[in-house]
Amino acid sequence: MNQMEIENLLNGIKKGDVEVADALKQLQMLPFSDLGFAMIDNHRELRVGYPEVVYCEGKTVDQVTDIVEHLNSKKVNVLATRASYHMYEAVIKRVPSAVYNPLGKTIVVQNKKKKETESYIAIVAAGTSDLPVVEEAFETARILGNRVEKIVDVGVAGIHRLFSKMDLIRGAKVVVVVAGMEGALASVVGGLVDKPVIAVPTSVGYGTSFNGISALLTMLNSCASGVTVVNIDNGFGAAYSASMINQLD
Repeated sequence: MNQMEIENLLNGIKKGDVEVADALKQLQMLPFSDLGFAMIDNHRELRVGYPEVVYCEGKTVDQVTDIVEHLNSKKVNVLATRASYHMYEAVIKRVPSAVYNPLGKTIVVQNKKKKETESYIAIVAAGTSDLPVVEEAFETARILGNRVEKIVDVGVAGIHRLFSKMDLIRGAKVVVVVAGMEGALASVVGGLVDKPVIAVPTSVGYGTSFNGISALLTMLNSCASGVTVVNIDNGFGAAYSASMINQLD
């Protein structure tokens, strides 16, 4: 439940449209649901504005399916990240409205249609190999109600490609920059825009990229002001923070 739904429930009781016993049934599961292997935080949307997100890596197919089905029963929007296609095959049998992004490895169930923001998040990617992280960020930002623009394959090896998209990038309220290899794109973008930049290092690269550590260190040592950094391959975390910025009044 979110704040508006709580208010509607209380007004329904006040007007006599909702029985107290029915209201209690709706409220008794509000703090959390104990599935035995997971404690589902039903209260999160009320506290922070977004429902709990399911991180699938390390969970079994049955666990993911049970969690998604339970969240869907609450009629909230559901986002599951790092989900395999095998997990999706199991989920869709119980939740037919589930949609899978095979590149981003996300499962999305949209029960509530949010009005898309007028302002937008720009997701800027250095190379095509970074697209799995881009798609995770894209699906996250979209389900949270944001307008999103993707600008891909504009890395520093061919920086003229980036310059051709600068008007679109500068028009965003917040910019997410996704890059592997040496991770230099975040500093370049940070030096060209007057908006917050959230940098996402990816594990793309040859041996001395150390599975993204080189890009991470480059981004953390950026000389461009206004660049903040999330963990390696964390498209979800970047998009979640970008959504919070984009939806500030």
